[in-house]
Amino acid sequence: MDTFILFTLVGTTYAVRTRDVLHMEMVEEITPVPNATASVEGVVFSRGQVVPVVNLRARFGFERAPYDLRTRLVVVQAAGRVIGLVVDSAREFVNIPPESIQPPHEALAGMSGRYVEGVASLGDKRLVLTLDLSRILNFAESLPLDLNS
Repeated sequence: MDTFILFTLVGTTYAVRTRDVLHMEMVEEITPVPNATASVEGVVFSRGQVVPVVNLRARFGFERAPYDLRTRLVVVQAAGRVIGLVVDSAREFVNIPPESIQPPHEALAGMSGRYVEGVASLGDKRLVLTLDLSRILNFAESLPLDLNS
């Protein structure tokens, strides 16, 4: 059974495996980076490291929203990269049995659907979209992913 961190974005619940999450924190000051891709907010200094920040709303093709007290920065590591994901809120950990995760329907093949690894059913009525972080972090080479070297 895998453990996941659940977060919300535009009213939908998404999940990433806890093994891929380094930490979560409130969104502080983000320093803009020139010529970054549209979904990159900039960089933050987090726990001694400069971390690029991606606004998941923008990455998934949704309208950006102002940050509030529930907005979180979920710092993840995947495909050899460390990156911060800005999400609407994140505060729940759950165990999801692998048999509860179904492959995404081909109707989810749109802009945000290509980042979905599977659809999990939690209880009777709650659906959670599990994410493929390697696809989310697969940017053009213009993204400043390794600012510490």
